[in-house]
Amino acid sequence: MSGVRVLVGTRKGAFVLSSDAGRKSWKVDGPHFAGWEIYHVKGSPADPDRLYASQTSGWFGQVLQRSNDGGKTWEAAGNDFRYDGPTGTHQWYDGSPHPWEFKRVWHLEPSLNDPDKIYAGAEDAALFESGDGGQTWAELPGLRTHATASGWAPGAGGLCLHTIVLDPTNADRMYIAISAAGVFRSDDAGKTWRPANKGLRSNTMPDEDAEVGHCVHRIAMHPSRPDVLFMQKHWDVMRTDDGAESWREISGNLPTDFGFVVDVNANEPDTVYVIPITSDSHHFVPDGKLRVYRSKAGGDDWEALTKGLPQKDCYVNVLRDAMDVDALDPCGIYFGTSGGQVYGSADGGDTWNAIVRDLPGVLSVEVQTLE
Repeated sequence: MSGVRVLVGTRKGAFVLSSDAGRKSWKVDGPHFAGWEIYHVKGSPADPDRLYASQTSGWFGQVLQRSNDGGKTWEAAGNDFRYDGPTGTHQWYDGSPHPWEFKRVWHLEPSLNDPDKIYAGAEDAALFESGDGGQTWAELPGLRTHATASGWAPGAGGLCLHTIVLDPTNADRMYIAISAAGVFRSDDAGKTWRPANKGLRSNTMPDEDAEVGHCVHRIAMHPSRPDVLFMQKHWDVMRTDDGAESWREISGNLPTDFGFVVDVNANEPDTVYVIPITSDSHHFVPDGKLRVYRSKAGGDDWEALTKGLPQKDCYVNVLRDAMDVDALDPCGIYFGTSGGQVYGSADGGDTWNAIVRDLPGVLSVEVQTLE
């Protein structure tokens, strides 16, 4: 029987939410790793039973966890994350040199066809790769040692590599996003990289059109159109139709163009979802109303989706990895909030229900569609 598994990382553990294809009744399992920050949990597209989790503690550091049975049991995998080559420096908030240091894994991206291959995006911004299910890791140093790296600066959350997007039609092509450096593209499986930020503007920078330094929050792709990507930036919602050679703004009639998440409907490549946030200094939804905005035309023209969502006295945030979609028809959309609510829609966003309301603050939401 087909169904859905929603993997939720929170500030105090991980949770696994499961339902059948009807997506009306949910089982909540957890917390796994109770009391630990779980920055990201994600399943392998090649094996639904293989899950990976990024477990972080200020006392004990970074631990990578792996499950081979869909989250029933877990084991600590290899955690030999270390920067290769010269340590070097990058720029701190005030423009002064700052040494590279490893803090945590923000994002895990399993291979599309090999359950033992997985990428990890770290803070300070670096990309790691494992070919043995996370037992051993090696940095792909071409990114961190890029010629522009000294000009990267941390966003408010740190200098984090938070997004990894793999091209399903070209195994050598991938995109990553760093806050605050921007988008980079590789066409040789991560050996070399080039900035992919043409068209981005950031008025907080001395050069608004700089090659790097832009605070990109999230990028998303529909697998049927790998040259089309959508971006939620620190300010602006953007789109590219040429594999990130150039970007154009599609913020349109959104109430604010600040936010963290962006995702694409699994069955409709031109249907895009964002959740506007008031501003970079007010990390909560505008007017106390939790609204998901949907564009069915690939941007510019947006509609507010509110049915089932609180429209009064709601002041939650939705972080960059806290929204995902399933592959059923109609498409299911899921997101988690800083208040510990996880909402789901089984009809493409027309109506919403709270799957669970009182988890710790949600850091990530990832969805597996099960056959």
